[in-house]
Amino acid sequence: MSHTITLRPPQAEDGVQVYQLISQCPPLDQNSVYCNLLQCTHFQNTSVAAELGNTLTGFISGYLLPSQPNTLFIWQVAVHERARGLGLASRMLLDILNRPQCREVTYLETTITASNQGSWALFRRLADRLGAALESTTLFDQDKHFQGQHDTETLVRIGPFTASQVSEASLLTHGEDIAS
Repeated sequence: MSHTITLRPPQAEDGVQVYQLISQCPPLDQNSVYCNLLQCTHFQNTSVAAELGNTLTGFISGYLLPSQPNTLFIWQVAVHERARGLGLASRMLLDILNRPQCREVTYLETTITASNQGSWALFRRLADRLGAALESTTLFDQDKHFQGQHDTETLVRIGPFTASQVSEASLLTHGEDIAS
């Protein structure tokens, strides 16, 4: 089986497939198809779609924080089970960070629940590859913000890092994928 995966900016036509992919990737929160359409259009320069053959296999949505344009916020990372273990999530993150729209980005932020060990491992690995610090603080508390209906979301902040660190990390990640 070929593991050739194509990374590209998402398009509006990907919205329904993104919705379906996210529904197959617990514990991700399911958004509406309309939300996914907005992610694929309004945030296409800071999001990525991954295709294995003609099938959407991975998706990351992100955006530059309006009040901190040097900070990329990663909203969701979804990788279908058939593509897990190939380093796809790391490749997708670095693909976004290497884009011209992220040229000034020196920090990456995301939120992760305590139980999502896959995401913790992904972002710790990214911080290590970038040679950057990883800090975490509570952003949205289970009781105070979610009224007990959702786990606490921890804000993870990686940085500072430079474009050259992103390039070096990309080369290392690509080399690992070729070797596997």
